[in-house]
Amino acid sequence: MVTVSGVIERLEAATPLSKAAGWDPVGLQLGDPDAPAGRVAVCHEVTEDVMEAVAAEPVDLLVTYHPLLFRPTTAFVAGRSPAGRAYRLARAGTAVFVVHTAFDTAPGGAADAMAEALGLRDTVGLGPSWGEDAVKVVTFAPPESAHAIVEAMAGAGAGSIGGYRACSFRSEGAGSFLAGEATHPVRGTAGATHSEAETRIEMVAPAARRDAVVAALVAAHPYEEPAYDTYAVSSNAGFAGRRGLVEPVTLGELAASSVAALDAEGCRVAGPRRAVVERVAVVPGSGASFISHAAASADVLVTGDVSHHQAQEALARGLAVVDVGHVAGERPGVRRLYAAVLDVAPGARSLLDLDPSPWKDPGPSKEA
Repeated sequence: MVTVSGVIERLEAATPLSKAAGWDPVGLQLGDPDAPAGRVAVCHEVTEDVMEAVAAEPVDLLVTYHPLLFRPTTAFVAGRSPAGRAYRLARAGTAVFVVHTAFDTAPGGAADAMAEALGLRDTVGLGPSWGEDAVKVVTFAPPESAHAIVEAMAGAGAGSIGGYRACSFRSEGAGSFLAGEATHPVRGTAGATHSEAETRIEMVAPAARRDAVVAALVAAHPYEEPAYDTYAVSSNAGFAGRRGLVEPVTLGELAASSVAALDAEGCRVAGPRRAVVERVAVVPGSGASFISHAAASADVLVTGDVSHHQAQEALARGLAVVDVGHVAGERPGVRRLYAAVLDVAPGARSLLDLDPSPWKDPGPSKEA
């Protein structure tokens, strides 16, 4: 029997949740991991249209690009709010799994899909998207005990980097100590100074797992009083957005081709339309926070949700902007998400025709 957790585990192999932005509520937001997942559907966002479709043809697992619950809530009451939708889905037995920025940064995910849709070549990551708070846990142990300690720490949640598990760094050295008279050292003698060959072990862990990792370390360590340190780190970010090259075109031509490639209703352009551009940066959804990264390496940023002041900042930095809207930049990635879900859940249903864009009557494109 295929379960919710079984589908999620296979999706996570290609879309590590650890690469999501730290502010982003990705993962299983609703449901029982052990419940059957024979009926799977994929949507861009859990809108009322999606709710009606799921009510008409129930599913066990709804994989959504955008989070259903983006902000903390204190009540789940039936209605049209995100919490109300969560209540209705839970009552119907529908689990909800969110990928969002984890899929943005994943190789072949939303950022790559957008770059490919616009014909970028020689693409690389645009800027880091820092994940949840992390700590480095360091300890020192006899070389023959290092493997068991690493395994124990990994079992408690340390050492996960993307799709890799039990990641550690080890270096050799010598530790020394003077054992007190009341101690019972595993090596050396109470009351005497002793030097011992040791392995330094370093592993990264989510800050929320620090105490569990330290407890596992101490339990697996052969010493009476293991030495260890923990300290906060910024670690192993995924890269949001992409930058690459196109054949030299005018900004106006790039804007028109972007609208066509992304099936956008229109766009806003900040910068002279006749300027020639070649280096292009793209960020699905809202990408204005990456203006500084784009300005350092691109002629133009194609993204959505750029405000007046952010556009002015970009222009002051010598960066043009093509704002195609939030949803349009994500469409190639959401189609790619559906294909990924089909790989692990053949027969998964597409709800991608239920477009979540709230903007239904766009005006003509204008130069900012």
